[in-house]
Amino acid sequence: MTGDAEGREQLERWAELFALAPPPAPEVAEKRRRGLLGRLRENLSKPRQTISPQIAGIFAGTLITSDTWDELEEALITADCGMDASLALVERLRAQEAEGRITNGQELARALATEVARDMAPEPPKLEIAHDPTVILVVGVNGSGKTTTVGKLAHRLAQLDQKVVIGAADTFRAAAIDQLAVWAERSGASLVRQAPGADPGAVAYDAVASGKARGADVVIIDTAGRLQTQRNLMDELRKVRGVIDKALPGAPHHTLLVLDATTGQNGLSQAQLFDEAIDLSGVVITKLDGTSRGGIAVAIHQTLKLPVAVVGVGEKLEDLQPFDARAYAGAIFTAE
Repeated sequence: MTGDAEGREQLERWAELFALAPPPAPEVAEKRRRGLLGRLRENLSKPRQTISPQIAGIFAGTLITSDTWDELEEALITADCGMDASLALVERLRAQEAEGRITNGQELARALATEVARDMAPEPPKLEIAHDPTVILVVGVNGSGKTTTVGKLAHRLAQLDQKVVIGAADTFRAAAIDQLAVWAERSGASLVRQAPGADPGAVAYDAVASGKARGADVVIIDTAGRLQTQRNLMDELRKVRGVIDKALPGAPHHTLLVLDATTGQNGLSQAQLFDEAIDLSGVVITKLDGTSRGGIAVAIHQTLKLPVAVVGVGEKLEDLQPFDARAYAGAIFTAE
């Protein structure tokens, strides 16, 4: 169970993610980040056990040699950062060494974490709640944690006094509708549902219409899990997105891909094809605690320039957290 102080801190971070509160003062943000770094290191023990021994060996050296760069490149690729992102990171770090800004392993460690954080989120990601209502479309493949993420987002928004409508447009799975019904009851959200097998576009339209009629702040629409290679299902997803735009011109305002971190580089393929189909605005990475790697967030951002908005590092409500690039880089890529 999360303590009161930690619970308040988490809600403050969610309020900032949704632009419902101003960013904290720098000293408050740094204190919060240190606490988050400690929790992430604990939750991400599995990827750290794989990555850190390699990283530790690289950073332990007082001298940097040509072997150092080869080993670092290999460690980053092994961590699922992707070839392009790994090469780009190493190239920038080598340039810093050539300028005399990096002279030993400890300085290299700090520079790596800084470069990863700077790449991924020069500014904290935002899912602004600024429309009437704001519509969030959530997509992803089966088993990624998509429906659970929808429920947790609705619950967090309700804790921030936002009126939420959930659209259960994953009509292929009765279990998904039932799961959302539990989350809706728990959070006080309204659930728009139809019978299993109904037209997902019709559910999405009704959800937006209901949100407008009820004066909701946010409408979150779940969709059926689909493989990115199933053309007919991706076409249907485009249709759902078009229906939402008809119900409320300009919506959805945020389209989030929920990605299972354990899929590794296949996750990058998913992100690319979903983005081509429906123009993603951000990524939610789940099960980050269950992968032996953990660098897929770096590869996604390098390739698609999509912000990682939220990460999941466990099953509990508080284990779904707004993304902090500096804490993430420190937890995954440093050896302390």
